[in-house]
Amino acid sequence: MAERIATPSNTKKIIEQYGFYFKKNFGQNFLIDGNILENIVESADITKEDCVLEIGPGIGSLTQVLAENAKKVIAVEIDKHLIPILSQTVGEYDNVEIRNQDILKTDIDEIIEKENNGKYIKVVANLPYYITTPIIMDLLENHRKVESITVMVQKEVAERMQAQFGSKDYGALSIAVQYYCDVKMDMVVPPSCFMPKPKVSSAVITLYLRKEPILKGVNEQLFFHIVKCAFGQRRKTLLNSIYNQGKLGISKEELSNIIQSIGLDEKVRGESLSIEQFGNLANEIEKAKK
Repeated sequence: MAERIATPSNTKKIIEQYGFYFKKNFGQNFLIDGNILENIVESADITKEDCVLEIGPGIGSLTQVLAENAKKVIAVEIDKHLIPILSQTVGEYDNVEIRNQDILKTDIDEIIEKENNGKYIKVVANLPYYITTPIIMDLLENHRKVESITVMVQKEVAERMQAQFGSKDYGALSIAVQYYCDVKMDMVVPPSCFMPKPKVSSAVITLYLRKEPILKGVNEQLFFHIVKCAFGQRRKTLLNSIYNQGKLGISKEELSNIIQSIGLDEKVRGESLSIEQFGNLANEIEKAKK
């Protein structure tokens, strides 16, 4: 087994050797705790059968452990200054391919087709906080051939992803993630496990993509539009939030009747509705629009 990158001394040595400096706009924080890395790979259930897409490899700390457990690792890094470092730190692994690209502009379907013969891949990432939601939603909404997504994110974001209706953390992100996935919180990671230390705790969460949709026969576009409206003005009632922002082509009275017809009080707020209730609401609104 190669010497571990993820120790405070080795990480510091690599950074100093290359004169690397952390860029706030890329949200860079490197893991320096080898046990956490092993736990991430275990949480993702990486085996020698798996092709892994790693997003944001940094200096290769997680890439190294992935390479030792997976069949192939495609590591996509946006920061060009990290490419020569990665070439050194994980260059000895012949099952690692490094790509200097923005993941949101990367043809992920092409990677799946070319690198894994069109079979399902696993995604593992230590995501910059500012880009967590766009990346995850890109993978989910485009129905890519992804079996699971194991990500390090801000703890608060992880809590929102797994939040249940009726709780303060429940919102549009909770519904979007749970619509497509079963969610499992794997571990909480304190700031001391990173260099530099972030100001908040992180968490590792795994999203297992559903083979069948949680709601059958629902108009997805309308469903998510209603969800977005419901949480766009959280303090307002569901009726007012959807009517004010929805532009659904039905009167407020009709909308009120629909809400009551599915067994809800017209003064209810969005956070009180389950995914199934939002699905029922979308179906009834679609009928009324016809």
